[in-house]
Amino acid sequence: MENDIYVTPLSGRYASKEMNKLWSNNTKYSTWRKLWVALAETEKELGLEITQEQIDEMKKNINNIDYDIVAKREKECRHDVMAHVYEFGIKCPLAKPIIHLGATSCYVTDNTDIIIMKQALELVKQKLVIVINNLKKFAEKYKALPCLGYTHFQPAQLTTVGKRATLWIQDLLEDLKELEFVEQNLKLLGCKGTTGTSESFMKLFKDEEKVKQIDKKIAEKMGFQKTFAVSGQTYTRKVDSRVLNCLAGIAESCSKFANDVRLLQHEKELEEPFESKQIGSSAMAYKRNPMRSERINSLARHVIVLSNDTKITACTQWLERTLDDSANKRICVPESFLAVDAILKIYANITENIVVYENRVRANIMREIPFMGTEEILMRAVLKGGDRQELHEKIRLHSMEAGKQVKEYGRPNDLVQRIANDPSFGLMEEEILNILNPENLCGRAKNQVTDFIEQEVNEVLEKYSKLIENVDVELSV
Repeated sequence: MENDIYVTPLSGRYASKEMNKLWSNNTKYSTWRKLWVALAETEKELGLEITQEQIDEMKKNINNIDYDIVAKREKECRHDVMAHVYEFGIKCPLAKPIIHLGATSCYVTDNTDIIIMKQALELVKQKLVIVINNLKKFAEKYKALPCLGYTHFQPAQLTTVGKRATLWIQDLLEDLKELEFVEQNLKLLGCKGTTGTSESFMKLFKDEEKVKQIDKKIAEKMGFQKTFAVSGQTYTRKVDSRVLNCLAGIAESCSKFANDVRLLQHEKELEEPFESKQIGSSAMAYKRNPMRSERINSLARHVIVLSNDTKITACTQWLERTLDDSANKRICVPESFLAVDAILKIYANITENIVVYENRVRANIMREIPFMGTEEILMRAVLKGGDRQELHEKIRLHSMEAGKQVKEYGRPNDLVQRIANDPSFGLMEEEILNILNPENLCGRAKNQVTDFIEQEVNEVLEKYSKLIENVDVELSV
């Protein structure tokens, strides 16, 4: 059947089984039933004539869903919640009279969305921490390996391979802070009725003090500390906007990393994993394309664009409730989570097995290093009695001419020889080459890696140490 209809590649091809399961029909509709149980238990506790037998009957049938009956009923009534109320009532004849008592549809739909989003954020957090851990190991391993730094993708002062990795980690740490904030501030809608006034429950209980307890009791039963103090029929759609904005931020960071990998793979300095039987191109058998990184970029665009859906929805909701959010919400929220899950799974896979070609890294440095060390050369020459301003101009002219030799004629960079042959510098070629030792031109890069890991990274990894145990980062395709 799946080959006869469209199935989103996010579920069929990219995202993990765990994330797919969270957004499945079984999870969604069984959560609806758990919420109906929580409502019935709360109403019983507050004095309504609901029996334990009715509640037990509902509990026994939480996962017993006949989707054929639901589909047939929804086709008749054009209302998904009422179709499930109907089917649940068939399974629970004793409880049928009190299922969904006093509630509106958003009691189950909105609260379920919040519950699943919270669980989904936990899965995202787990993969985020795994990537941070992988990058920490990578940064430590290569913290002292000099490499070309780039500004405007033009060779600039040297850095180290490990120092560059700390920039990737730093972005993810910022994302983790945002995720923690979003996760900690998620609240249930609660159960306040059609326009959020609790009118139906005021009629049921005729006691405002009892009605005021409903939200708290239901939240506790569903594992939450808080509900929204006020609402219309729905929770504010700014929640979805905030959550998807957080996911988009993660996508941004991952995509930046993927772009860096693609650029450095072009320079042949590093390479994402390439398996023994992997094919890089259907036409060019020699190719080793950065397909994992390209997939991250591709999926990240989707996540970033989807976040706009929730922003538009949040600002166009009318008064206490409109339904123009529903179809959009069913698509953009799950797909954002599935896509970010896939992105982080790929990111973890790359960083677990990334390859660094150290000889090529050094060769690229040596090709450009005469330009990288001009400031050092200038300072050494001044200390020998030279005029800083005159020497600066001479270095500029020599550099322009050396660059011309490389660009126009394809010749080697001869800047060292030009400076050595200029008596105004007073430097021998061997002395200049000693100045241009890459290990001496990386500033504090090595120690910056150590300090950053000790001061910023280790605390996070210790806090979430249990999240990085025995997690599969193998790709589906």
